[in-house]
Amino acid sequence: MRVLITGAGSGIGRALAVQADRQGHSLILVGRRAGPLEQTAAGLRDALVLPADVTIPDGRASIAQAVAMTGLDILINNAGMVPSGTADTADDAQIAATLALNLAAPMALTRDLLGALTASRGQVVNVGSVFGDIGFPYFALYSASKFALRGWSDALRRELAPRGIAVTYLAPRATRTDAAQGFDALIGPMAMTLDSPDAVAAHAWRAIAARRREQMPASRERLFVALQRLRPGLIDRALMRLARDPAVIAAATLPK
Repeated sequence: MRVLITGAGSGIGRALAVQADRQGHSLILVGRRAGPLEQTAAGLRDALVLPADVTIPDGRASIAQAVAMTGLDILINNAGMVPSGTADTADDAQIAATLALNLAAPMALTRDLLGALTASRGQVVNVGSVFGDIGFPYFALYSASKFALRGWSDALRRELAPRGIAVTYLAPRATRTDAAQGFDALIGPMAMTLDSPDAVAAHAWRAIAARRREQMPASRERLFVALQRLRPGLIDRALMRLARDPAVIAAATLPK
């Protein structure tokens, strides 16, 4: 199968590519910078390196041109950013950049590649987050982008089912990636447990191969998601206590 992964130059994207290669898939590796993509491709059996910015039309056009030549079976919308901090410090530029990369880019790229995915009766995989089910304090902007991505994934799944296209929403918990450095100060005070990208990718590929509708962490966060959906007041009280913790407040307000 031909698999396209955005944000393939590091973190979860790179780990997804390595797992895909082990399964014998051919890859299109997309990211803004060629260097990290080439590092991912080193040692892979069949990988096309395609530097492109998925947030701009020209970048997506170059991806569509490549896919027109190769075909496509699985699109993995993985590229993203993880802003953190208090809600009153998110300026217009940060809000726009987060929504452009985490939400608008997957929507636009999927639209542009639907012809190829229809031809292959393929699959769209959207990498979300457990924060797309549980709105965490000091991650309000990030949570908003992932809640929206989850809602779009649900709607898209129902719309594309008649075409034979599957839509899988992945919801990993916090992961040890370059993006985690942006909220490093919050990891201890918020008692976060971070998974390795390799563990996330291995778990994700089981869901992708089975064309499941969604995949949640195999951890306590799965229970928290269930409680959020059934008894949101319980999660409200727990996270409000966390938000009032002086150590958490201090970490959230550190200058970046």
